[in-house]
Amino acid sequence: MYMDLPSTLGFCRQLKIFSERKGFWRGNVPALLMYMPYTAIQFTVLHKLKTFASGSSRTEDHLHLSPYLSYVSGALAGCAATIGSYPFDLLRTILASQGEPKVYPNMRSAFVDIIKTRGFQGLYSGLSPTLVEIIPYAGLQFGSYDSFKRSMMTWNRYRYSHLNLGSEDDSVSSFQLFLCGFAAGTFSKAACHPLDVVKKRFQIEGLKRHPRYGARIESSTYKGMYHALKEIVAKEGFGGLYKGLFPSLVKSAPAGAVTFVAYEYISDWLESILM
Repeated sequence: MYMDLPSTLGFCRQLKIFSERKGFWRGNVPALLMYMPYTAIQFTVLHKLKTFASGSSRTEDHLHLSPYLSYVSGALAGCAATIGSYPFDLLRTILASQGEPKVYPNMRSAFVDIIKTRGFQGLYSGLSPTLVEIIPYAGLQFGSYDSFKRSMMTWNRYRYSHLNLGSEDDSVSSFQLFLCGFAAGTFSKAACHPLDVVKKRFQIEGLKRHPRYGARIESSTYKGMYHALKEIVAKEGFGGLYKGLFPSLVKSAPAGAVTFVAYEYISDWLESILM
């Protein structure tokens, strides 16, 4: 989970050999169960906040909000979505991190064991560092996306007016929306990755797993986020805060791009039939 590019490629080869390609989808079910409510809550709260701030429910009017309001709206929406879907995020991380032989054969066994050993609050292990991470991450993602989209609209107006392509048109194409979402996802993930590393360390504390997949992190290894950051830097160097950055970007950047494009088109479609 905390790997650089060479170790990531090596890990993929191990998954192919030992898991007959199934290892690539380990933790996929809780991931899907997490993303569905997470995305629904996030974009619903975001739209409500932007509607309140702009005084209009139209998506095009939301672009006139200041970057500061876009950042705050995104951060609050991310917090709401995280709290609503966090247990699935925890289960996803645990199932993906346990390695072989498996400690938990399925999501249900992991859920039951967490309840027995940690109590209900165990389903929210690592929530505090996750919220600390999601505030700048979601804020930067949505704030930068709006900024990139405004810049793209400005570029389109400039292109149409200076190349004599007819009347000015600042509408953004699907590909341009994809680029804006891709850039926003890359920027926000790269900036906040150290906090994501800390979050996952808290989530897998005490998890039994084969030494091939990394040393076990004993329970109560870290006393808090600041202590975890200090320990990681002291034992692994600053590079330890960016372990797993490459596979994280490979996942989050295109996923964010597709999500934003889908959201834009679904929003436009809903506005066309409801207004």
